[in-house]
Amino acid sequence: MNIDKAKKRIAKILKKENKGYPKISLEYFGETAEIASQVVVTFTLEEGSEPQEQRITSKVDAREDEVIQSVLVKIIERSEANSVIAIEGVTLI
Repeated sequence: MNIDKAKKRIAKILKKENKGYPKISLEYFGETAEIASQVVVTFTLEEGSEPQEQRITSKVDAREDEVIQSVLVKIIERSEANSVIAIEGVTLI
């Protein structure tokens, strides 16, 4: 899947109304606010349950990495999450 298509699918999913659990959150991390070297995907099955976390690292900006964005789409689709949220910007590490 090309980068533009993957980013559009993620954006479309993020626009949907949050409908509870299971829930996925996406947060980008980097040493500067301009380049995200990591993305953390957090999956929570139900309220009060222990969240599962997956960290994906990249040598380039993870937000512009075709493989990473395609993987995010697949994770979201396969989890059948009712809510998907993304933390804006890049959190400094």
